[in-house]
Amino acid sequence: MSEPEPCRVVPALLACSILLGRAGPAGAEPPPEPPPITSVRYTEDYGYLEGDDPAPYEALSPWARLKYLPLNPAGNVYLTLGAELRLRYERYEDNNWGEGPQDKDGYLWERVLPLADLHVGENFRLFGQLISAFAFDLDVPESPVDEDRLDALQLFVDGRLPLGDDNAAVTLRPGRQLLTYGSGRLIDVRYGPNVLQAFDAAKAFIETGRWRLDAFYARPVDHRAGEFDDRTEDAESLWALYGTLEPRPEAPLGLDLYYIGYLNDDSAFVEPSSRELRHTLGARAFGSVKAWDWDFELFYQFGDLETDGGDGNISAWSLASNTGYTFMDLPLSPRLALRADVISGDRDPDDRDVQTFNPLFPKGKYFGELTPIGPANLIHVNPYVTLQVTKKLQLSGNVAFYWRESLDDGVYAFGGVEVLRPDDGSNARYIGTQVEALLEYQMDRHFSASVSYSIFTAGEFIEETGDDEPIHLVAVEAMYRF
Repeated sequence: MSEPEPCRVVPALLACSILLGRAGPAGAEPPPEPPPITSVRYTEDYGYLEGDDPAPYEALSPWARLKYLPLNPAGNVYLTLGAELRLRYERYEDNNWGEGPQDKDGYLWERVLPLADLHVGENFRLFGQLISAFAFDLDVPESPVDEDRLDALQLFVDGRLPLGDDNAAVTLRPGRQLLTYGSGRLIDVRYGPNVLQAFDAAKAFIETGRWRLDAFYARPVDHRAGEFDDRTEDAESLWALYGTLEPRPEAPLGLDLYYIGYLNDDSAFVEPSSRELRHTLGARAFGSVKAWDWDFELFYQFGDLETDGGDGNISAWSLASNTGYTFMDLPLSPRLALRADVISGDRDPDDRDVQTFNPLFPKGKYFGELTPIGPANLIHVNPYVTLQVTKKLQLSGNVAFYWRESLDDGVYAFGGVEVLRPDDGSNARYIGTQVEALLEYQMDRHFSASVSYSIFTAGEFIEETGDDEPIHLVAVEAMYRF
């Protein structure tokens, strides 16, 4: 049986794109800085290319002409084209500490994300993005993050209404879209795995000066492996009011204040399945001053669980932090940092009340390249260092320590409320230690590559509750975006 066509096409496209990316005319003066390429892509605005000046195009070579394709003589109706191509190989040894099905020889993820962005004047746009994601040589059952052969990842319209001076405006955005907020601890695009998490949503946001206020109602997309078979998830819904004050050089403190509501008619927190209504109040402070940077976030969750066997209350919390200092005058500009999280767990498995934190729809690679456990019932301490080996090459290393926050609750899988290891009467608190090294290469604006090695050794709790082999992960990734 022959391999699917993308397996042969994408490596060739990557190679050609890398070679093309080396070319480009050198201007007499530095061209304007293009917008950063992000995981959501709709934040990129290439309207500044309108006009006859060739200098802005030079920083976008070789894809400059695809970023601004005028469709009318005035040039205010234009199309932007782009894509992401990613190959990622992963090989686990003793995944889940040796418990369950194992993939002995590794697997290859392939992802292509083409996009088209149509702007009609300053106040209307239509944005679309496809996803084509394949998993090759996967010897264990596929999960929703492995494969989505062809579907609409994003398809939405923007209607913008200016609000007087200072570029203040309100924007309405209905349609399928990627959502990301703050540091991605509660709502993010799940970028690390092969299939991103999209939402069918109605969103409005106001931008005025340093402030931005978002409001939305959304349902997650149930991503399926076939062609154009993704569906809106009927059991879950999400709504939020999220305000952000952006930091500036003269005022370096950034602030997020938010409320997030979540409803799941088929929650697995309490058996039999229950109806979970959960509210999250949160505050985040972030920014940087000279060599210091920080990111602190406090969450409180409350709500109700309804089951046929009785009702219960939700009361959960979490405190997350990431603090770093960069020695800019030393060789390799080392950044020493500490991540620390405390995330609540359940106090009594025999009652209907729940104190386990629900991370909702968090970012991928939450605790690193290897993330065998999720952010629930956890104490996590993670010192790490980052070295800038060259302008394009970065090396980071970290060691992470994990404990159970509550001894009456188990360890949870990543990306949901599934119990990975139940309590089983163990009084041990320590879960294990993770050590990781990551080498990242950013050749230019378009091409990046990385290689990593991770090991997670079992602590006393894992040893007492089942298989306890060390987990090893080797990952190699190449990505091209334009």
